[in-house]
Amino acid sequence: MEEGMQQRLIVATKRLEEIDKELLDENTMKDIKHFREISKERAVLEPQVEAFNRYNKYSSELAEAIEMSNDSDPDLSEMGKEEAKRLTKELENLEEELRQLLLPKDPNDDKNIIVEIRGAAGGDEANIFAGDLFRMYTRYAESQGWKIQMMDQYPSEAGGFSQVSFMIKGKMVYSKLKFESGAHRVQRVPKTEASGRIHTSTATVLVMPEAEEIDVEINPNDLQVDTYHSQGAGGQNVNKTESAVRITHIPTGIVVACQTEKSQIQNREIAMQMLRAKMYSTMLEKQQEEIGAERKLKIGTGERSEKIRTYNYPQNRVTDHRIGFTIQQLDRVMEGDLEAIIEALIHFDQSQKIAGEN
Repeated sequence: MEEGMQQRLIVATKRLEEIDKELLDENTMKDIKHFREISKERAVLEPQVEAFNRYNKYSSELAEAIEMSNDSDPDLSEMGKEEAKRLTKELENLEEELRQLLLPKDPNDDKNIIVEIRGAAGGDEANIFAGDLFRMYTRYAESQGWKIQMMDQYPSEAGGFSQVSFMIKGKMVYSKLKFESGAHRVQRVPKTEASGRIHTSTATVLVMPEAEEIDVEINPNDLQVDTYHSQGAGGQNVNKTESAVRITHIPTGIVVACQTEKSQIQNREIAMQMLRAKMYSTMLEKQQEEIGAERKLKIGTGERSEKIRTYNYPQNRVTDHRIGFTIQQLDRVMEGDLEAIIEALIHFDQSQKIAGEN
């Protein structure tokens, strides 16, 4: 093992011991924010230390096996050689595992997400495609055992949505779907096209980690809250009370709205969730810009104008342009079978991190 890696693991071991002592202190429990921070840090350190302990154990066993391989007894010598061979392979695998565990972790990976999908260029077809993407993500979420909570939706008369917002709750949701932000392009013959010509349309996806109140401070005096009648498809009123809520954060100009619930209080609560997520996401983008990581440019900025993926129906093909990944299984992808694409993006991201570490 490289000396630098070994030193980092020794430091991690000491830090884990410090955190465990700190967690036993009753004063730590009183500071909720600090408690959450060190608990998250512990969750990252524990698998590193456990793997490091296994590595040290196998290293000691390897030394014993090498000594046995030099024994004058042929049977013991052969046994030692076989054991040394096995342990060497185990250590190689463990070293690779440790290299992965030591990669910088995204502190938001274990968070739930809020997803906003909008029909963009292409009129009715763009809205229909936005609906298709919504279905794709909900199917994928179901396959992962995650839960969906609708937050806001504006159905389109032709089908799909001009805009739909929803939350996905579950284990490590952001870690899987954080690379989905950007413009998604579809190439197909629209249902509304009589001549059978292939059209290109786009829908934008914005993935934001859920933000709690302690993550983002919002001054109530900075908010403009408006209420209005909920609207259904085609613009008709679906109830007679002003239950829909629109919140404008005056300093940033961020506007969120919710009309999915019958209660104004519930709609306001959901709108505040969306506002916190948008403000938190904006804060993260600024941090990334300050860091100016080259890796971020390679994986994609996540901006809505950036075409990250093309869904080509005539050729049953999906291409992710950021990593040059193509799969001839569009029919399965649209049914929520996203794992191959997601794993390719995660692998690319990890390889970029490893390259940055070296």
